[in-house]
Parts: sequence; C-alpha cells; structure tokens
Amino acid sequence: MKYRIVSGFETHVELATATKIFCGCSTKFGAMPNTHCCPVCTGQPGSLPVLNKRVVEFAIRAGLATHCTINTTTHLDRKNYCYPDLPKAYQISQFDKPLCENGYVELDSGKKIRLTRIHIEEDAGKLVHERGYTYIDYNRGGVALIEIVSEPDISSPEEAREYVEKLQLIMRYIGVSDCKMQEGSMRCDVNISLTPEGSDKLGTRTEIKNMNSVSFIEKAMAYEARRQAEILDGGGEVEQATLRYDENTGETYVMRTKEDAQDYRYFPEPDLPAIIIPQSKIDETAAHMPELPIDKYRRYTGVLGLSAQTAGLLYKYKAVCDFFEKCLSLGAGAKNTANLITGTIYSSLSTEEEKEEFNAGVSAEDMAKLVRYADEGKINVTLAQMTLSKMLKEGGCVDDYITEQDLAGVSDDELEALCRKAVEENPAAAADFRGGKQKAIGSFYGYIKRASGGKADIKRADAILRKILSE
Repeated sequence: MKYRIVSGFETHVELATATKIFCGCSTKFGAMPNTHCCPVCTGQPGSLPVLNKRVVEFAIRAGLATHCTINTTTHLDRKNYCYPDLPKAYQISQFDKPLCENGYVELDSGKKIRLTRIHIEEDAGKLVHERGYTYIDYNRGGVALIEIVSEPDISSPEEAREYVEKLQLIMRYIGVSDCKMQEGSMRCDVNISLTPEGSDKLGTRTEIKNMNSVSFIEKAMAYEARRQAEILDGGGEVEQATLRYDENTGETYVMRTKEDAQDYRYFPEPDLPAIIIPQSKIDETAAHMPELPIDKYRRYTGVLGLSAQTAGLLYKYKAVCDFFEKCLSLGAGAKNTANLITGTIYSSLSTEEEKEEFNAGVSAEDMAKLVRYADEGKINVTLAQMTLSKMLKEGGCVDDYITEQDLAGVSDDELEALCRKAVEENPAAAADFRGGKQKAIGSFYGYIKRASGGKADIKRADAILRKILSE
C-alpha cells in the first residue's frame, strides 16, 4: 500500500540572552560542568524564580517574524515530570495560553507550514553517558527557550529540511538565537505518522526526540516512515512512542511510550505573576524588526540585480550579508562584491560553520576598495580575484598588492601585441577558430592572462583576437 507522511515539528530554540530565564546565571556555552548554576536553576528549596524580561522580548520578535498573533495577556505553567535532568521535578513552561499563536513559515514552493504556537520555557540539564555511568551537567538547566510547534503540514524529509533551515535563518536574522544545532541551541522533536494515499484519517504518530542535525532529521524520517510502513503492511499497529535516532546504525528505537498532556498535570505557576504585554510594546517591536531573509533575497534579486543563485548563496548566512552590505555602504558595486564573496572567499571556507561565522580574512574597507578598482575599470576582475586570493592567504591590505602600474592597466598597443603573440603560440587553436569552432577562442585567454599578470581586459582582448583571426 502507498502511504503519505504526515509530520509536525516541535523545535526548541535557545535564546541568546546573557543570563538564564529565571536567575542571573550565565548562559555561556562550553563552561566546566555545573559551574553556571545557582539555587534557582537547580531547584533548591526556598528559591524563587524571577522572569527575565529579555526572554519575553525575544519571543515577541520570533512571533512577529513568523506571522503569529501575540497574546497581550499570558502566564506560565508547571509541567510536572520526574527525570534526573530536571532537579525540581517540574519545568516552568506554558500550556493553555502561549505567548504566540497561529503563524506560518513559507517554503520556496509557496506552501505554508502552519505554526500552532510559540511559547517560552526553561531548558533542562544535560545527561552525559560515559563508561556505563550517567553524569548530569546542570549548566544548561534554566537556559531560556522558545518552543515552536508546527501543525502536521510537513509531508517529506525534503520539506522538513527546508522548514528547519528557513526557521533557523529567520531566528538568526532577528537576533534571538545563533541556532547552532551542533551546540544544541536548536533541537527538533519530529512527530511522524503515515496515512494511506487518498485518506484523511491520521495514523498513530511516533516522536523522534532531540534531533540536532538537518541531515539526520532527513535520514531519521525516511527510516521511520519505512519502519511504520512495514508494520502496517504486515497487519500490525504502530505504537505511540518516544523514539531516539541512532546516528551510527541509522535506525530509530523506542525510549518510552509516549506521554499525553494530562500526564504532565499542568497547572499555573504559583511563583510567577501573569505576563501583561502592552499593545504599544508589540507595535514598537514590529516597527524595529530587521529585514527578514525572504525580503532580503527579493531585494538582492530585484533591486540589486543579482542572479537567483548568487542571492541564494549570500542570504542564507547572516554574517555574510552583513559583510556584503558593509562593502556596498563603502561604495562597492553589488555584482562584483557578490561574485568575489561567493567565488574567491567561499573557496577558502570549507564548512557551513565557517560560512556562518564568516571570519572573512579581509576587512570590508579593503574589500570595498578592491571592488571599486574593478568597478571603475582600473583593474579587471581576474586581477581582483588574484589579489583577493593573495590577501586571504598572506594578509595585508589592497595597496600591498595593487601597484600604480597595475592601476594603469594594459595599453591598447600592448594588448594587441599580446594577442598576436597568443595566436602565434597556439596555431592549432587559431586553425580551429578559422574553421568555424567559435569556442576555440577561449584557448588564447589563459595565455593573455598569464602574460599580462592578470591585468589584461579579456573583453577588449576578445575583440582584438577576433580581428586578428579574421585577417
């Protein structure tokens, strides 16, 4: 039987606040275990939480960026469960009145993945399993999160990847999180079920917990869909359960049968008052929202005239866009700047993480100066590329590499002499061109670039070569 995937995501995004949600402990990643803790975030008797105002501000920003309605009156709830990473045996979260509701994330196809809610909550500690023992690090306990819950609108692993990547990009652009999945600041719980093609009846879902890689999300969904299909085709029933994905085997396995909301015994948090948000605060936040990724992409292709491919390579990394636009503010042209970034600089960055961080190795001021030379025709693009490559490898500024002679370029007489020499040195290519093979003219370009030290204007050379070859 053929089935279609029905999937919804619960995505936990760690907010980029300096301190935790209910106390003053640091949220800095990578500290020694259990050094960023206090009586509040470890649930000591008599300790009382105080809500971090910045958390609410960030959550409002996230809601606005994903087209949500912001509730002006809301509150926090206790979610009760007993697990070693939660020392007070309950998590402060939101249940019946989340901060944000009814938004969406739009995919490239135009399909909208609806968002049920975005709520604020505290993170739990981290369990570390080593040599048969389990250790607990409470540094992460009490770190501020937003949980973004989607409707079951995702119907393939490919859609899941795009949804997560777009959500990640939005959160980075609005400055609420770095969303580094490898560090756990963005994690997804994947709910998945199968339903027969043509049927509207939903199947029994399973939940794959704590996915922190888009590639593993795709693999886990594909495996779980096959597993459920085999059960259904064999006449069995899928059991509602919480699963873990094993990255080594590529398989999912059951951790525990799935709890329902009533198992958590939610009730309003008695130690914290209701949250009242003036509409003026929401309006002020909306007025100061940064440009969102999709709007930036449309501006790059529409206003700046970049190709869809180049714009796509730029806008997916916020730090790259910041560098690009700083260059433009210093007078550099968009197309040459974009091409040098996505070509020369990207070739020196081997991983996605390096592009996300984008320590370019050259200042925006030097980059803009180099591009202006090319824009103004003082040097050609080939020399700009060669110069930038040297700057990335050896350091220094533009004027350490570009001389007055470079800026003078190659005279018409010098260029014609180079072209004639190129034709003399490549008789076979000359014969091919004269015989009708137009592409053979490209054989002369490399010689001219090398002989001129990259200074020759290839467009001018092309015209001269065609004239020589027609004599």
